[in-house]
Amino acid sequence: MATRIIGGRIAPVLFLGTIVALAGLARAAAPVEAGKVAEISFESRKARPDPFHDVALDVVFTAPDGATFRVPAFWAGGSTWKVRYSGRTPGVHRYRTECADVDDAALHGVEGAVEVVPYAGDNPLLRHGPVRAADDRRHFAHADGTPFFWLGDTWWMGLSERLAFPDDFRRLVDDRVAKGFNVVQIVAGLYPDMPAFDPRGRNEAGFPWEPDYARINPAYFDAADRRIAELAERGLTPCVVGAWGYHLPWLGEARMKQHWRYLVARWGAYPVVWCVAGETTMPFYLSNTKAEDSERQKRGWTEVAAYLREIDPFHRLVTTHPSRTARESVTDPAVLDFDMQQTGHGTPPEGHAALASQGWDAMPTMPVISGEARYEALEINPTLTDADARKAFWSHVVASGCAGHTYGVNGVWQVNRKDHPYGNSPAGNNWGTTPWDVAMSLPGSSQLAAAARLITSIPGWDRFEPRPDLVAWADPAEKAPAPLCVATPDGSRLIYILKPGAARLTGLPAEKAFELRWFDPVSGTTADPVPLPATPDGAATISPPDGDHDWAVVVTPKG
Repeated sequence: MATRIIGGRIAPVLFLGTIVALAGLARAAAPVEAGKVAEISFESRKARPDPFHDVALDVVFTAPDGATFRVPAFWAGGSTWKVRYSGRTPGVHRYRTECADVDDAALHGVEGAVEVVPYAGDNPLLRHGPVRAADDRRHFAHADGTPFFWLGDTWWMGLSERLAFPDDFRRLVDDRVAKGFNVVQIVAGLYPDMPAFDPRGRNEAGFPWEPDYARINPAYFDAADRRIAELAERGLTPCVVGAWGYHLPWLGEARMKQHWRYLVARWGAYPVVWCVAGETTMPFYLSNTKAEDSERQKRGWTEVAAYLREIDPFHRLVTTHPSRTARESVTDPAVLDFDMQQTGHGTPPEGHAALASQGWDAMPTMPVISGEARYEALEINPTLTDADARKAFWSHVVASGCAGHTYGVNGVWQVNRKDHPYGNSPAGNNWGTTPWDVAMSLPGSSQLAAAARLITSIPGWDRFEPRPDLVAWADPAEKAPAPLCVATPDGSRLIYILKPGAARLTGLPAEKAFELRWFDPVSGTTADPVPLPATPDGAATISPPDGDHDWAVVVTPKG
């Protein structure tokens, strides 16, 4: 718990500590725990007709080791601007404001300091730091190198008032934290599946922008702040989607950059991941110029992504949510830190594996995850089940080297309420009416969480590489999709089969003894380990226990 300083009085708050800066005067450092957010407020005495557009304010922080961070400040309404900063290095972090209006002594040249003290809690995002790409550029890790398996959930419209804060929001958070999820994909107000300023996109303070995109609505983001802070406080990484792709032609590139600068200023100090856009190149459902819109969106969102990377002082991970792959959604994949894929609600498991494999092989090397796969309970024909969601998870995760995956369930992503279902999309279709609080308890989320626990229990899992050459059906005539396999350099393997049947393993080192344990993806249970006898040439045949469904098996060196 940090401290909040208001006029010299101290009151406890979660994750955020506030300092009120006095014009031109250095303040004594107010302690904030490493990784938590210090918020500093600045009050201008100048009257301005349009403060959002008229003032650009940055605050330059200097860490104890000499590193500097140019942090954008945000207009908080009225004559107030705020900056948020977090540092992981204990000691005094000094700051100085830089305002385009150099004559405003309340905004320009103000100096002060924030004292950062060691973090003493158990939140992994604070203890180990925010998520980054691991050194192998294939997996994820915390800032300190601790491996991180991305297990995301999809709350596209979770900042809307339909998921009421605090009660409903915290109920969903409690469920996901208890199951082991660690990422929430959430859109910053410019939503999918609706036109601009649709009432379904409101939160308790309205919309993120005023009508005609005249200026930002700070009150909207005050309400959104509480939700983003709640996620981070509970150890859930907010994967913030700036806007759905088709909003870019409506705002234009210049305003979309303003939107993103505001997001960086509000939330960049939190342990977030940035997702530049959702379905980046997909035009609005009813557009009459879809080809032109798609091409513009590809160019425009690449430009916005480059701008985001330029202004984010904390260098959070950047990706974009695609119609197929993030790489294909931008003109330059160098603006991305990882390849988020959309692998298809109607795509069979082998299709998810194929796209994952393509992502693994593509250059430049980066982690690959499916950010949208098969949403459980999605009412397409036929309605998707837990088995569909589960098989998509396993097929993509194993074929992409086990960096992670995002689950989705119909009812949660759009926040259906019992008394107020979401309704039709602009094209007229309806994805279903399952209420969010029913959807959150469907079996798929527990099955994927159990799968993630299994994966991360395997020694060296963060060094897994796809090795389809090490496994095949024992019966060469078998027509089912081939078994999938990842392996570590020391010989550990994780194998997934879509149906019961004997599989043949090869390449087992003759000098090592191995054991195997079968994992039931439906129940989430793991059998006791048993020895794995291999032939002198390093081959073995294995068969799953009884059960007419998919199976996973872990092979590890014995002893």
